[in-house]
Amino acid sequence: MSKSSKSDMYDPLGDNFRRREFPFYWVAQVNALYTQEMERVLKKIDMDLPRWRILLILNEHQPLSVSEIAQHAVAKLPTITKILYRMQDQGLVELTTSASDGRVTLVTLTEKGYGNLNEVRDSVSSIFKRSFKGFSNSQIHRTNALLEKLFNNLRSLRD
Repeated sequence: MSKSSKSDMYDPLGDNFRRREFPFYWVAQVNALYTQEMERVLKKIDMDLPRWRILLILNEHQPLSVSEIAQHAVAKLPTITKILYRMQDQGLVELTTSASDGRVTLVTLTEKGYGNLNEVRDSVSSIFKRSFKGFSNSQIHRTNALLEKLFNNLRSLRD
């Protein structure tokens, strides 16, 4: 007979495991609802989550290589490449070959890309505000810190 502990309820192998106590249950629930709501709002302005994510990434860091964007977006390189070429065709981004390494494609936002970014930010701000209603700034900061730690722990599983 195994010895039970308080953390037993969080571990799927624990004798006292409870689905609603499993942190990944809540991560999946939040992600699914967030994704559904974002898709609903973004569809109204002819945008989707992958392009929105890329616009946000490029707004903070540019130029970036296609592989750096894939890394920040936690997405596969071929998927990001396909999306970026579609975004280039839409006039949202510009793709250029790196002067220092011809194998690297660099991506920057265009004026139209910045315009789309601002339109999307206006549209999705209400999702953030409603989602974090009743949270203090320190609670939001703590949530981010905990999620970052969880992310880094998961990423280290690949090493």
